[in-house]
Amino acid sequence: MTYYMPVKVYDEAEAVKNHGAEIASFGKKALIITGRASAAKSGALQDVTDVLEKKGRAYCIFNEVEENPSVETIMKAVRKGKDEYVDFVIGIGGGSPLDAAKAAAFLLKLEDPKAADLYDNLLPSDALPVIAVPTTCGTGSEVTGVSVLTVHTKRTKISIPHRIFPKIALIDGKYLKSASHRMIVNTAADALAHMIESYESKKADDYSRAVVLEGLKIWSRSKDILAGEKEPSDEDYANLMRASTFAGIAIAQTGTSLPHALSYILTYDLKMPHGMACGIFLPSYLKEASEEDRKTILNAAGFKNIREFEKYIKILFPDVNVPAETMQRAYDIVSANKVRLKGCRFAVDKEVLKRIAGL
Repeated sequence: MTYYMPVKVYDEAEAVKNHGAEIASFGKKALIITGRASAAKSGALQDVTDVLEKKGRAYCIFNEVEENPSVETIMKAVRKGKDEYVDFVIGIGGGSPLDAAKAAAFLLKLEDPKAADLYDNLLPSDALPVIAVPTTCGTGSEVTGVSVLTVHTKRTKISIPHRIFPKIALIDGKYLKSASHRMIVNTAADALAHMIESYESKKADDYSRAVVLEGLKIWSRSKDILAGEKEPSDEDYANLMRASTFAGIAIAQTGTSLPHALSYILTYDLKMPHGMACGIFLPSYLKEASEEDRKTILNAAGFKNIREFEKYIKILFPDVNVPAETMQRAYDIVSANKVRLKGCRFAVDKEVLKRIAGL
């Protein structure tokens, strides 16, 4: 297997300030892409702009990225970047701003970018340099080449075919301190889904599984934080961010699987947070895995058995109600995707998918 990890990762306190010179080395003017509030609230935006100003680099800010960013939003960011003549991109925030930054960087490399270019797999996957500063502990987007966008015409989320890896990722647990407990739970569940799905992928090998198992062990240190049993410490924040990055490294090799595929419809139709939409399928998904794999995954994550894991997921996401028509739509779309059905280590047919979906 070719192990694909072209991102330089800095995981440390004050990572942005410590590596200001390297950030500034990527260009003369940055397009900073963020959500509407979290980048500023966390202090990450201030850290980045302070470094750019200190190093004499210009910048402009696009702060209109919504949760689950749309193709239309990407085009707005690209127009701003073109108007400002930027030559590198900095994404700050959770998976949505980071995915948006990668998609925008791809289009900004084109002379006359169009929305359709995002899904044109005949185009070369060239892009302006991207720097990633995560402020949540879920997507691992800072170390993957994936950019998942909302496509309203198809009423779902779809990854672009181009792999745009950030040049550097700057990971600092302090940025989680301003996040709500619910945000941390939702994003940490996404990281957990990444690791479990990666381990059960047909593309997994000894390298990727080793990353998953280490990531699960790191993730398990904060189980009680997520369950609301303990107040987080600086170390807990760092562990949550680090587990997310390990999960991102894993899915950069294998991709995601059925919980993610099912989740996209729930997110689109119900506006359900992505991590929650993935997390609620994890117990039923793991039940379909081999006994050996299930025990290995649960042990690494700090659970004695599948029953304990089910109870924990219900603590994280109590009283989740998915309308039957929404779940059926999710099942219908995923069951028609032969690539998804063949991507797991365990055999998947439509009956197995029904059990995972709870139908």
